[in-house]
Amino acid sequence: MKDFLKTLLASFLGMVVYGALCMLILSLCIAGFTRLFSLDGMSPVMPSKAVLTIDMSDIALTEQTKEVPMIDMLQGLEAKQPLGILDAIAAINAASFDPAVKYIFLKPDAVTGGIAQIEEFRSALENFRSQGKAVVSYIENPTNGGYYLASVSDKIYMTCYDGGMNTFAGLSTQMIFLKDALDRLGINVQLIRHGKYKSAGEMFVRNASSKENMEQNEEMVESMWDSWSKTIAQSRNITQEDLDGMLDNLELTLPEDFLEKGLVDELLTLDQLEDKLAMLFMTDDYKDVQSISLQDYAQLNTAGNPTGSKKIAIIYAEGNIVDGDAMKEVAGDRFVKIIKSIREDEDVKAVVLRVNSPGGSVLASEKIKAQLDSLGKKVPVIASYGDYAASGGYWISAGCDYIYANETTLTGSIGVFSMIPDLKKTINDKIHINITPVNSNRHSDMYSLLRPLDKAEIAHMQISVEEIYDRFTQIVAEGRDMSVSAVDSVGQGRVWTGAQALELGLVDAIGSIDEALIHAALLVDSEGCLDNIQVVEYPKPVTTMDMLTSLLTGEELTKIAEPLKGIYAAFSKWNDSQSGKVYARLPYAIDIK
Repeated sequence: MKDFLKTLLASFLGMVVYGALCMLILSLCIAGFTRLFSLDGMSPVMPSKAVLTIDMSDIALTEQTKEVPMIDMLQGLEAKQPLGILDAIAAINAASFDPAVKYIFLKPDAVTGGIAQIEEFRSALENFRSQGKAVVSYIENPTNGGYYLASVSDKIYMTCYDGGMNTFAGLSTQMIFLKDALDRLGINVQLIRHGKYKSAGEMFVRNASSKENMEQNEEMVESMWDSWSKTIAQSRNITQEDLDGMLDNLELTLPEDFLEKGLVDELLTLDQLEDKLAMLFMTDDYKDVQSISLQDYAQLNTAGNPTGSKKIAIIYAEGNIVDGDAMKEVAGDRFVKIIKSIREDEDVKAVVLRVNSPGGSVLASEKIKAQLDSLGKKVPVIASYGDYAASGGYWISAGCDYIYANETTLTGSIGVFSMIPDLKKTINDKIHINITPVNSNRHSDMYSLLRPLDKAEIAHMQISVEEIYDRFTQIVAEGRDMSVSAVDSVGQGRVWTGAQALELGLVDAIGSIDEALIHAALLVDSEGCLDNIQVVEYPKPVTTMDMLTSLLTGEELTKIAEPLKGIYAAFSKWNDSQSGKVYARLPYAIDIK
């Protein structure tokens, strides 16, 4: 019956989007091939001397450098160029030693990227300054991430014009609870879990946060803000208390307020800004100021040597951990093949495992971990954590030789759960379909979604959850050289920031993907020099041609139909097409503005 309902839903969605797809495909193909040919043979040129211009309204910090999403090309949007965080850091590092690069001009407004990626990017800018070169910023619409980036600068200039939007107010995130809405639809969600902080299913079974969930969320946001506000305060020579007071009392309204409070150095018109930039370039006329964008400079300066005989492989485990061979997310079977191919490559001397995942399927996590364990017996594996390395993301990486996290990384969440919706009332009372099961055994229909689980079935599910939690804590204990009881004390599904995880022994150091790469290089070359080392990335980023092929073979149907899925989509994230599955996954995704 469950398969019938899914087939019915898929058919309905197919009819809704089929006509639209037929209209879109031709336009998408034209847009895709136009982009392919427009990129052919075009390489950036580095002037003899230039300003490295970083306009965050033009780039989006991502895990890997990718092509602009096809849907944006179709819509004619001025889409941001996805720039991988390692490529961005490598370019800034190269610029710090490049005599042709005179200084960095940063426009931080509209910064896009994960909170940990922004932290890594700022660290690279700080390293640039440590080489005696200047960073100059110009702000028009202050945001949390934008001002955090700008605070690294030698000088922060701000528009003198009123009318800009100020959203620099401190960090905030929201929790959503669906129980009341599900009750109205007749959907009863049954949650089986281990860990009082394992709140991944709370949104479906509660209409407000539990005490434990609120506690961990408050501490998590406070830890993130403490990291950012401390950095900002130190850079601007003020106290954290003063900064918090400005935000709590809404003292930052107009550009003059930022100047008066010492958050910017000068208010300028655009003409005055150009005069400043020309002066720093040692010229009288702004027209003589030559510049190169970070995107272009990154094409000219990548990490490692593409012809090096020795290799360091970077494995990007980005997204939900799911079963199968899907091209998107961290698909277990696909990643097993990738890791195995790396293990069989005799030229690979070390591996950086970049984790940016909230977790997911336990089975897929186990498969990936087993392959990583085999890989680790041959070459050192250094972990680097992005925005998330939690639940399954921590599961697969806890056994790495060394773990770097950012202060704002969300990690831990050592806990598991299973969740099964009961749709009996929805089917009977809402759409008036009557279904009578015919079973061979007493519990044959326990995963049918057409009735609630009984006590024996819940106990049966709980046994599996407890067994997997024990397995999880044992994995962490072995990987981190801790006792199982110590792991359990910081487990129970509790989410920690990287700064907290360092104190708890869940990670080894605070550092960026660049630092993890240098660590790996030191294990390959005694001086840690990448000049003779080839850095290879897995999986390969999806190209425009890949996207076209995916669309034409129907793989983009789900993405295009996503807005129509509603609550079904929310459940499918957890159930992964298999009722009763047990998960190790972070309970939320955080988008800090």
